[in-house]
Amino acid sequence: MTALTDLSLAEARDGLAAKKFSALELAQAHVAAVEGARPLNAYLVETPEQALDGAAISDARIARNEARPLEGLPLAIKDLFCTLDVPTTAGSKILEGFRPPYESTVTAQLWRDGATMLGKVNLDEFAMGSANITSAYGHVENPWRRQGDNRPLVPGGSSGGSAAAVAARAALAATATDTGGSIRQPASFCGLVGLKPTYGRCSRWGVVAFASSLDQAGPMTRTVRDAAIMLTSMSGHDPKDSTSAAIPVPDFEKALTGDIKGLRVGIPREYRLDGMPDEIEKLWERGIDWLKDAGAVPVDVSLAMTKYALPVYYIIAPAEASSNLARYDGVRFGLRVPGETLDEMYENTRAQGFGPEVRRRILIGTYVLSAGYYDAYYLKAQKVRNLIAQDFDAAFKNCDVLLTPTAPSPAFAIGEKSDDPIAMYLNDVFTVTVNLAGLPGISVPAGLSKDGLPLGLQIIGRAFDEETVLRAGHAIERAANFTARPQFIAGEA
Repeated sequence: MTALTDLSLAEARDGLAAKKFSALELAQAHVAAVEGARPLNAYLVETPEQALDGAAISDARIARNEARPLEGLPLAIKDLFCTLDVPTTAGSKILEGFRPPYESTVTAQLWRDGATMLGKVNLDEFAMGSANITSAYGHVENPWRRQGDNRPLVPGGSSGGSAAAVAARAALAATATDTGGSIRQPASFCGLVGLKPTYGRCSRWGVVAFASSLDQAGPMTRTVRDAAIMLTSMSGHDPKDSTSAAIPVPDFEKALTGDIKGLRVGIPREYRLDGMPDEIEKLWERGIDWLKDAGAVPVDVSLAMTKYALPVYYIIAPAEASSNLARYDGVRFGLRVPGETLDEMYENTRAQGFGPEVRRRILIGTYVLSAGYYDAYYLKAQKVRNLIAQDFDAAFKNCDVLLTPTAPSPAFAIGEKSDDPIAMYLNDVFTVTVNLAGLPGISVPAGLSKDGLPLGLQIIGRAFDEETVLRAGHAIERAANFTARPQFIAGEA
Protein backbone atom coordinates (compact mmCIF):
# COMPACT_ATOMS: atom_id res chain seq x y z
CA MET A 1 0.00 0.00 0.00
CA THR A 2 1.20 3.53 -0.83
CA ALA A 3 2.44 5.42 2.23
CA LEU A 4 -0.23 7.84 3.46
CA THR A 5 2.19 10.75 3.05
CA ASP A 6 2.75 9.82 -0.62
CA LEU A 7 -0.91 10.24 -1.52
CA SER A 8 -2.10 13.24 -3.46
CA LEU A 9 -4.74 15.43 -1.85
CA ALA A 10 -7.39 13.90 -4.13
CA GLU A 11 -6.24 10.34 -3.34
CA ALA A 12 -6.32 11.05 0.39
CA ARG A 13 -9.80 12.57 0.08
CA ASP A 14 -11.08 9.55 -1.87
CA GLY A 15 -9.36 7.09 0.48
CA LEU A 16 -11.00 8.67 3.51
CA ALA A 17 -14.39 8.57 1.78
CA ALA A 18 -13.90 4.87 1.00
CA LYS A 19 -12.80 4.28 4.63
CA LYS A 20 -9.48 2.73 3.49
CA PHE A 21 -7.84 4.58 6.41
CA SER A 22 -8.96 7.04 9.05
CA ALA A 23 -8.36 10.77 9.27
CA LEU A 24 -6.49 10.08 12.51
CA GLU A 25 -4.11 7.68 10.74
CA LEU A 26 -3.59 10.24 7.98
CA ALA A 27 -2.87 12.99 10.53
CA GLN A 28 -0.52 10.79 12.57
CA ALA A 29 1.48 9.91 9.45
CA HIS A 30 1.86 13.58 8.56
CA VAL A 31 2.69 14.69 12.10
CA ALA A 32 5.55 12.14 12.02
CA ALA A 33 6.59 13.44 8.58
CA VAL A 34 6.68 17.03 9.89
CA GLU A 35 9.05 15.88 12.64
CA GLY A 36 11.16 14.05 10.04
CA ALA A 37 11.38 17.16 7.88
CA ARG A 38 12.88 19.35 10.61
CA PRO A 39 16.36 19.40 8.97
CA LEU A 40 14.81 21.39 6.09
CA ASN A 41 13.62 24.17 8.48
CA ALA A 42 10.36 24.31 6.53
CA TYR A 43 8.10 24.61 9.58
CA LEU A 44 8.35 27.54 11.99
CA VAL A 45 5.50 26.33 14.23
CA GLU A 46 4.20 22.76 14.47
CA THR A 47 0.59 22.27 15.57
CA PRO A 48 0.20 18.48 15.98
CA GLU A 49 -2.59 18.82 18.55
CA GLN A 50 -4.71 20.81 16.10
CA ALA A 51 -4.12 18.25 13.36
CA LEU A 52 -4.99 15.28 15.62
CA ASP A 53 -7.99 16.95 17.27
CA GLY A 54 -9.32 17.96 13.87
CA ALA A 55 -8.82 14.42 12.59
CA ALA A 56 -10.95 13.02 15.42
CA ILE A 57 -13.75 15.44 14.48
CA SER A 58 -13.37 14.46 10.80
CA ASP A 59 -13.59 10.75 11.56
CA ALA A 60 -16.84 11.34 13.44
CA ARG A 61 -18.26 13.35 10.54
CA ILE A 62 -17.21 10.73 7.98
CA ALA A 63 -18.89 8.04 10.11
CA ARG A 64 -22.11 10.11 10.03
CA ASN A 65 -21.79 10.64 6.24
CA GLU A 66 -21.36 14.39 6.84
CA ALA A 67 -17.94 14.80 5.20
CA ARG A 68 -17.06 18.27 3.94
CA PRO A 69 -15.00 18.89 0.74
CA LEU A 70 -11.58 18.79 2.50
CA GLU A 71 -12.58 16.57 5.42
CA GLY A 72 -9.58 15.38 7.42
CA LEU A 73 -6.91 16.62 4.99
CA PRO A 74 -3.78 17.96 6.79
CA LEU A 75 -2.28 21.14 5.31
CA ALA A 76 0.70 23.45 5.89
CA ILE A 77 -0.03 27.17 6.18
CA LYS A 78 2.44 29.82 5.04
CA ASP A 79 3.31 31.99 8.03
CA LEU A 80 1.91 35.04 6.26
CA PHE A 81 -1.68 33.94 6.95
CA CYS A 82 -3.00 35.04 10.34
CA THR A 83 -4.17 32.02 12.33
CA LEU A 84 -6.23 32.46 15.48
CA ASP A 85 -3.97 32.34 18.56
CA VAL A 86 -1.21 30.54 16.61
CA PRO A 87 2.05 32.52 16.19
CA THR A 88 2.23 34.47 12.93
CA THR A 89 5.59 36.10 12.20
CA ALA A 90 5.77 36.71 8.41
CA GLY A 91 9.33 35.39 8.83
CA SER A 92 10.30 38.59 10.66
CA LYS A 93 11.70 39.36 14.09
CA ILE A 94 9.44 42.40 14.29
CA LEU A 95 6.37 40.11 14.64
CA GLU A 96 8.00 37.64 17.04
CA GLY A 97 5.46 36.55 19.64
CA PHE A 98 2.43 37.89 17.73
CA ARG A 99 -0.64 35.64 18.15
CA PRO A 100 -3.48 36.99 15.99
CA PRO A 101 -6.89 37.32 17.69
CA TYR A 102 -8.53 36.44 14.35
CA GLU A 103 -8.29 34.01 11.42
CA SER A 104 -7.52 34.96 7.82
CA THR A 105 -10.44 34.47 5.45
CA VAL A 106 -8.59 31.90 3.31
CA THR A 107 -7.63 29.67 6.24
CA ALA A 108 -11.09 30.06 7.80
CA GLN A 109 -12.58 28.72 4.56
CA LEU A 110 -10.20 25.76 4.57
CA TRP A 111 -11.18 24.89 8.15
CA ARG A 112 -14.86 25.41 7.22
CA ASP A 113 -14.40 22.74 4.54
CA GLY A 114 -12.82 20.26 6.99
CA ALA A 115 -9.06 20.68 6.49
CA THR A 116 -6.68 20.59 9.47
CA MET A 117 -3.42 22.45 10.18
CA LEU A 118 -0.05 20.74 10.61
CA GLY A 119 1.73 24.03 11.32
CA LYS A 120 3.00 27.35 9.96
CA VAL A 121 5.73 27.20 7.33
CA ASN A 122 8.77 29.41 6.76
CA LEU A 123 9.08 32.16 4.14
CA ASP A 124 11.28 35.02 3.06
CA GLU A 125 10.78 37.88 5.51
CA PHE A 126 7.48 39.63 4.68
CA ALA A 127 7.49 37.53 1.47
CA MET A 128 10.41 39.57 0.09
CA GLY A 129 12.74 37.20 -1.69
CA SER A 130 13.16 34.51 -4.36
CA ALA A 131 15.17 31.95 -2.41
CA ASN A 132 13.80 31.71 1.15
CA ILE A 133 17.09 32.90 2.61
CA THR A 134 15.86 36.20 4.12
CA SER A 135 13.74 34.71 6.94
CA ALA A 136 14.72 35.87 10.43
CA TYR A 137 14.35 32.22 11.49
CA GLY A 138 16.90 30.72 9.11
CA HIS A 139 16.86 29.57 5.49
CA VAL A 140 14.79 26.68 4.17
CA GLU A 141 16.48 23.82 2.31
CA ASN A 142 15.11 22.33 -0.88
CA PRO A 143 14.42 18.57 -0.52
CA TRP A 144 16.14 18.08 -3.90
CA ARG A 145 19.90 17.79 -4.52
CA ARG A 146 22.00 18.06 -7.68
CA GLN A 147 23.35 14.74 -8.94
CA GLY A 148 26.78 14.19 -7.42
CA ASP A 149 26.59 17.37 -5.36
CA ASN A 150 25.20 17.40 -1.82
CA ARG A 151 25.26 21.17 -1.32
CA PRO A 152 21.90 22.38 0.03
CA LEU A 153 19.79 24.19 -2.56
CA VAL A 154 17.28 27.01 -2.19
CA PRO A 155 13.60 25.99 -2.49
CA GLY A 156 12.70 29.27 -4.19
CA GLY A 157 10.78 32.06 -2.54
CA SER A 158 9.03 33.56 -0.91
CA SER A 159 6.84 30.46 -0.41
CA GLY A 160 9.86 28.18 0.03
CA GLY A 161 8.59 26.64 3.26
CA SER A 162 5.30 25.74 1.57
CA ALA A 163 7.16 24.18 -1.37
CA ALA A 164 9.70 22.28 0.76
CA ALA A 165 7.00 20.88 3.07
CA VAL A 166 4.82 19.60 0.22
CA ALA A 167 7.76 18.23 -1.82
CA ALA A 168 9.17 16.45 1.26
CA ARG A 169 5.76 14.79 1.87
CA ALA A 170 5.40 16.71 5.16
CA ALA A 171 2.00 18.09 4.07
CA LEU A 172 -0.58 17.05 1.48
CA ALA A 173 -0.72 20.64 0.23
CA ALA A 174 -0.03 24.16 1.48
CA THR A 175 -1.27 27.70 1.23
CA ALA A 176 1.13 30.17 -0.37
CA THR A 177 1.14 33.74 -1.67
CA ASP A 178 2.41 35.19 -4.94
CA THR A 179 3.46 38.85 -5.34
CA GLY A 180 5.86 38.46 -8.29
CA GLY A 181 6.19 34.69 -8.67
CA SER A 182 6.37 33.49 -5.07
CA ILE A 183 4.10 30.48 -5.67
CA ARG A 184 5.15 29.53 -9.18
CA GLN A 185 8.94 29.86 -8.89
CA PRO A 186 9.31 27.69 -5.74
CA ALA A 187 6.90 25.20 -7.31
CA SER A 188 9.24 24.99 -10.30
CA PHE A 189 12.31 24.61 -8.06
CA CYS A 190 10.70 21.83 -5.98
CA GLY A 191 8.88 19.81 -8.65
CA LEU A 192 5.38 20.91 -7.64
CA VAL A 193 2.25 22.54 -9.02
CA GLY A 194 1.87 26.17 -7.95
CA LEU A 195 -1.23 28.17 -8.86
CA LYS A 196 -1.40 31.96 -8.68
CA PRO A 197 -5.10 32.88 -9.06
CA THR A 198 -6.49 36.06 -10.61
CA TYR A 199 -6.08 39.11 -8.38
CA GLY A 200 -9.27 39.28 -6.33
CA ARG A 201 -10.14 35.58 -6.61
CA CYS A 202 -8.95 34.81 -3.05
CA SER A 203 -9.41 37.22 -0.15
CA ARG A 204 -6.32 39.02 1.15
CA TRP A 205 -7.97 39.73 4.52
CA GLY A 206 -5.79 38.42 7.32
CA VAL A 207 -2.78 37.91 5.03
CA VAL A 208 0.18 40.05 6.13
CA ALA A 209 0.60 42.60 3.33
CA PHE A 210 3.71 43.08 1.21
CA ALA A 211 2.45 44.87 -1.95
CA SER A 212 -1.32 45.19 -1.81
CA SER A 213 -2.00 45.56 -5.55
CA LEU A 214 0.11 42.49 -6.37
CA ASP A 215 -0.31 39.99 -3.48
CA GLN A 216 -2.55 36.99 -4.11
CA ALA A 217 -3.05 33.77 -2.12
CA GLY A 218 -3.01 30.42 -3.89
CA PRO A 219 -2.33 26.70 -3.42
CA MET A 220 0.94 24.72 -3.53
CA THR A 221 0.24 21.07 -4.38
CA ARG A 222 1.69 17.95 -5.98
CA THR A 223 -0.89 17.69 -8.80
CA VAL A 224 -3.06 19.99 -10.91
CA ARG A 225 -6.19 18.23 -9.58
CA ASP A 226 -5.10 19.03 -6.02
CA ALA A 227 -4.62 22.69 -6.98
CA ALA A 228 -8.16 22.78 -8.39
CA ILE A 229 -9.57 21.24 -5.20
CA MET A 230 -7.70 23.70 -2.97
CA LEU A 231 -8.64 26.73 -5.09
CA THR A 232 -12.35 25.91 -4.88
CA SER A 233 -12.19 26.14 -1.07
CA MET A 234 -9.82 29.13 -0.96
CA SER A 235 -11.83 31.32 -3.37
CA GLY A 236 -14.86 33.52 -2.90
CA HIS A 237 -16.00 37.07 -2.33
CA ASP A 238 -15.11 38.57 1.03
CA PRO A 239 -16.79 41.84 2.09
CA LYS A 240 -13.84 42.44 4.47
CA ASP A 241 -11.51 42.80 1.44
CA SER A 242 -12.37 45.68 -0.87
CA THR A 243 -10.32 44.09 -3.69
CA SER A 244 -12.16 40.76 -3.44
CA ALA A 245 -14.18 40.00 -6.59
CA ALA A 246 -17.90 39.40 -6.20
CA ILE A 247 -18.11 36.66 -8.80
CA PRO A 248 -19.25 33.02 -8.49
CA VAL A 249 -16.73 30.30 -7.62
CA PRO A 250 -16.92 27.34 -10.01
CA ASP A 251 -16.01 23.77 -9.06
CA PHE A 252 -12.52 23.99 -10.53
CA GLU A 253 -11.98 20.22 -10.40
CA LYS A 254 -14.74 19.79 -13.00
CA ALA A 255 -12.65 21.84 -15.44
CA LEU A 256 -10.15 18.97 -15.76
CA THR A 257 -11.92 17.37 -18.71
CA GLY A 258 -8.74 16.30 -20.49
CA ASP A 259 -9.92 17.98 -23.70
CA ILE A 260 -7.87 20.87 -25.11
CA LYS A 261 -8.65 20.29 -28.78
CA GLY A 262 -8.64 23.61 -30.63
CA LEU A 263 -7.24 25.53 -27.65
CA ARG A 264 -5.11 28.40 -28.95
CA VAL A 265 -1.81 28.56 -27.05
CA GLY A 266 0.14 31.80 -27.34
CA ILE A 267 3.94 31.60 -27.43
CA PRO A 268 5.31 35.06 -26.52
CA ARG A 269 8.42 35.73 -28.56
CA GLU A 270 9.81 38.19 -25.98
CA TYR A 271 10.26 35.36 -23.45
CA ARG A 272 13.14 33.94 -25.52
CA LEU A 273 15.80 35.74 -23.52
CA ASP A 274 19.45 36.21 -24.46
CA GLY A 275 21.55 33.75 -22.51
CA MET A 276 18.60 31.57 -21.50
CA PRO A 277 19.90 28.07 -20.68
CA ASP A 278 19.50 25.62 -23.54
CA GLU A 279 17.67 23.12 -21.32
CA ILE A 280 14.99 25.73 -20.51
CA GLU A 281 14.55 26.48 -24.23
CA LYS A 282 14.27 22.78 -25.08
CA LEU A 283 11.75 22.16 -22.30
CA TRP A 284 9.61 25.01 -23.64
CA GLU A 285 9.71 23.51 -27.16
CA ARG A 286 8.76 20.12 -25.70
CA GLY A 287 5.81 21.75 -23.93
CA ILE A 288 4.63 23.26 -27.22
CA ASP A 289 4.81 19.82 -28.84
CA TRP A 290 2.90 18.20 -25.97
CA LEU A 291 0.05 20.67 -26.32
CA LYS A 292 0.03 20.27 -30.12
CA ASP A 293 -0.16 16.49 -29.74
CA ALA A 294 -3.19 16.98 -27.45
CA GLY A 295 -4.96 19.02 -30.13
CA ALA A 296 -4.01 22.58 -29.17
CA VAL A 297 -2.92 25.17 -31.73
CA PRO A 298 0.29 27.18 -31.05
CA VAL A 299 0.05 30.89 -31.93
CA ASP A 300 2.94 33.34 -32.08
CA VAL A 301 2.15 36.43 -29.95
CA SER A 302 3.98 39.54 -28.84
CA LEU A 303 4.24 40.97 -25.31
CA ALA A 304 6.42 43.92 -26.26
CA MET A 305 6.49 45.54 -22.83
CA THR A 306 7.94 42.43 -21.14
CA LYS A 307 11.43 43.95 -21.00
CA TYR A 308 10.13 46.67 -18.66
CA ALA A 309 8.32 44.30 -16.28
CA LEU A 310 11.12 43.73 -13.74
CA PRO A 311 12.02 47.44 -13.38
CA VAL A 312 8.32 48.30 -13.05
CA TYR A 313 7.80 45.58 -10.45
CA TYR A 314 10.82 46.67 -8.40
CA ILE A 315 9.44 50.21 -8.25
CA ILE A 316 5.79 49.41 -7.48
CA ALA A 317 6.33 46.52 -5.04
CA PRO A 318 8.85 48.35 -2.77
CA ALA A 319 6.70 51.51 -2.88
CA GLU A 320 3.69 49.58 -1.59
CA ALA A 321 5.88 47.72 0.90
CA SER A 322 7.25 50.96 2.36
CA SER A 323 3.68 52.11 2.94
CA ASN A 324 2.41 48.78 4.33
CA LEU A 325 5.34 48.24 6.67
CA ALA A 326 4.95 51.67 8.28
CA ARG A 327 2.46 50.02 10.68
CA TYR A 328 5.31 48.15 12.43
CA ASP A 329 6.31 50.82 14.92
CA GLY A 330 6.78 48.97 18.21
CA VAL A 331 3.60 50.48 19.67
CA ARG A 332 0.71 48.16 18.87
CA PHE A 333 2.05 44.62 18.41
CA GLY A 334 5.25 42.62 17.95
CA LEU A 335 8.75 43.71 18.86
CA ARG A 336 9.41 46.89 20.86
CA VAL A 337 12.95 48.17 21.44
CA PRO A 338 12.84 51.09 23.94
CA GLY A 339 14.39 54.49 23.26
CA GLU A 340 14.61 57.80 25.06
CA THR A 341 12.11 59.40 22.67
CA LEU A 342 9.25 58.11 20.55
CA ASP A 343 11.28 58.60 17.37
CA GLU A 344 14.21 56.71 18.86
CA MET A 345 11.90 53.84 19.86
CA TYR A 346 10.63 53.68 16.24
CA GLU A 347 14.20 53.68 14.91
CA ASN A 348 15.47 51.06 17.36
CA THR A 349 12.50 48.76 16.78
CA ARG A 350 12.71 48.89 13.01
CA ALA A 351 16.50 48.63 12.92
CA GLN A 352 16.46 45.45 15.01
CA GLY A 353 13.13 44.09 13.75
CA PHE A 354 13.61 44.29 9.97
CA GLY A 355 16.24 42.29 8.10
CA PRO A 356 18.56 43.67 5.36
CA GLU A 357 16.32 42.77 2.37
CA VAL A 358 13.23 44.34 3.96
CA ARG A 359 15.20 47.48 4.86
CA ARG A 360 16.52 47.66 1.29
CA ARG A 361 13.01 47.51 -0.18
CA ILE A 362 11.59 50.02 2.30
CA LEU A 363 14.38 52.47 1.36
CA ILE A 364 13.79 51.94 -2.38
CA GLY A 365 10.05 52.37 -1.91
CA THR A 366 10.36 55.49 0.20
CA TYR A 367 12.76 56.97 -2.38
CA VAL A 368 10.46 56.39 -5.39
CA LEU A 369 7.50 57.84 -3.48
CA SER A 370 9.36 60.92 -2.32
CA ALA A 371 8.31 64.36 -3.56
CA GLY A 372 11.21 64.78 -5.97
CA TYR A 373 10.96 61.36 -7.60
CA TYR A 374 7.28 60.32 -7.48
CA ASP A 375 6.56 61.43 -11.08
CA ALA A 376 9.87 60.19 -12.47
CA TYR A 377 9.63 56.69 -11.01
CA TYR A 378 6.37 55.61 -9.35
CA LEU A 379 3.93 57.38 -11.68
CA LYS A 380 5.86 56.30 -14.76
CA ALA A 381 5.95 52.70 -13.51
CA GLN A 382 2.17 52.71 -13.07
CA LYS A 383 1.74 53.92 -16.66
CA VAL A 384 4.01 51.15 -17.99
CA ARG A 385 2.13 48.64 -15.82
CA ASN A 386 -1.02 49.63 -17.69
CA LEU A 387 0.76 49.04 -21.01
CA ILE A 388 1.84 45.57 -19.84
CA ALA A 389 -1.82 44.75 -19.07
CA GLN A 390 -2.80 46.06 -22.54
CA ASP A 391 -0.19 43.72 -24.09
CA PHE A 392 -1.95 40.75 -22.50
CA ASP A 393 -5.38 42.02 -23.61
CA ALA A 394 -4.13 42.20 -27.19
CA ALA A 395 -2.51 38.75 -27.01
CA PHE A 396 -5.68 37.14 -25.68
CA LYS A 397 -7.60 38.31 -28.76
CA ASN A 398 -5.53 35.72 -30.67
CA CYS A 399 -5.12 32.96 -28.06
CA ASP A 400 -6.79 31.36 -25.04
CA VAL A 401 -3.73 30.79 -22.82
CA LEU A 402 0.01 31.49 -22.96
CA LEU A 403 2.80 28.96 -22.47
CA THR A 404 6.17 30.09 -21.06
CA PRO A 405 8.97 28.75 -18.88
CA THR A 406 8.39 29.34 -15.16
CA ALA A 407 11.94 30.24 -14.13
CA PRO A 408 15.17 30.93 -16.02
CA SER A 409 17.06 28.18 -14.14
CA PRO A 410 16.66 25.22 -11.81
CA ALA A 411 17.26 25.64 -8.06
CA PHE A 412 20.68 27.01 -7.13
CA ALA A 413 22.85 26.44 -4.07
CA ILE A 414 22.21 28.42 -0.89
CA GLY A 415 24.60 31.39 -0.92
CA GLU A 416 25.23 31.17 -4.68
CA LYS A 417 23.54 34.49 -5.55
CA SER A 418 23.00 36.07 -2.15
CA ASP A 419 25.66 38.77 -2.66
CA ASP A 420 23.97 40.00 -5.86
CA PRO A 421 20.39 41.27 -5.34
CA ILE A 422 19.99 41.96 -9.08
CA ALA A 423 20.78 38.32 -9.95
CA MET A 424 18.28 37.26 -7.30
CA TYR A 425 15.59 39.58 -8.68
CA LEU A 426 16.06 38.10 -12.19
CA ASN A 427 14.58 34.82 -10.92
CA ASP A 428 11.16 36.45 -11.37
CA VAL A 429 11.65 37.49 -15.00
CA PHE A 430 8.94 35.12 -16.35
CA THR A 431 6.46 35.56 -13.51
CA VAL A 432 6.17 39.25 -12.53
CA THR A 433 4.15 40.24 -15.62
CA VAL A 434 1.30 38.02 -14.44
CA ASN A 435 1.06 39.89 -11.12
CA LEU A 436 1.36 43.29 -12.75
CA ALA A 437 -1.60 42.42 -15.01
CA GLY A 438 -3.55 40.62 -12.24
CA LEU A 439 -3.85 37.39 -14.28
CA PRO A 440 -3.94 33.70 -13.25
CA GLY A 441 -0.89 31.51 -13.83
CA ILE A 442 0.12 27.96 -12.98
CA SER A 443 3.52 26.25 -12.90
CA VAL A 444 3.55 22.53 -13.66
CA PRO A 445 6.61 20.25 -13.26
CA ALA A 446 7.66 19.25 -16.76
CA GLY A 447 11.12 17.69 -16.59
CA LEU A 448 14.56 17.51 -15.00
CA SER A 449 17.67 19.58 -15.65
CA LYS A 450 20.97 17.99 -16.64
CA ASP A 451 21.78 17.96 -12.90
CA GLY A 452 18.56 16.09 -12.07
CA LEU A 453 16.62 19.09 -10.71
CA PRO A 454 12.97 19.94 -11.47
CA LEU A 455 12.01 22.43 -14.18
CA GLY A 456 8.54 23.92 -14.62
CA LEU A 457 6.40 25.26 -17.44
CA GLN A 458 3.91 28.09 -16.89
CA ILE A 459 0.40 28.53 -18.28
CA ILE A 460 -1.04 32.08 -18.12
CA GLY A 461 -4.73 32.78 -18.71
CA ARG A 462 -7.32 35.50 -18.93
CA ALA A 463 -8.57 37.12 -15.74
CA PHE A 464 -10.92 34.81 -13.81
CA ASP A 465 -10.43 31.99 -16.32
CA GLU A 466 -8.59 29.63 -13.97
CA GLU A 467 -10.64 26.79 -15.45
CA THR A 468 -8.87 27.01 -18.82
CA VAL A 469 -5.51 27.51 -17.10
CA LEU A 470 -6.07 24.35 -15.06
CA ARG A 471 -7.24 22.40 -18.11
CA ALA A 472 -4.12 23.33 -20.08
CA GLY A 473 -1.89 22.70 -17.05
CA HIS A 474 -3.48 19.28 -16.65
CA ALA A 475 -2.59 18.46 -20.29
CA ILE A 476 1.05 19.43 -19.65
CA GLU A 477 1.06 17.33 -16.47
CA ARG A 478 -0.24 14.22 -18.23
CA ALA A 479 2.22 14.56 -21.12
CA ALA A 480 5.22 15.25 -18.87
CA ASN A 481 4.34 12.37 -16.54
CA PHE A 482 6.68 13.81 -13.91
CA THR A 483 7.24 11.07 -11.33
CA ALA A 484 10.70 11.99 -9.97
CA ARG A 485 10.98 12.28 -6.19
CA PRO A 486 13.34 14.47 -4.17
CA GLN A 487 16.22 12.79 -2.40
CA PHE A 488 14.87 13.95 0.96
CA ILE A 489 11.46 12.54 1.80
CA ALA A 490 10.23 13.21 5.32
CA GLY A 491 10.45 10.05 7.38
CA GLU A 492 12.88 8.38 4.95
CA ALA A 493 15.95 10.61 5.25
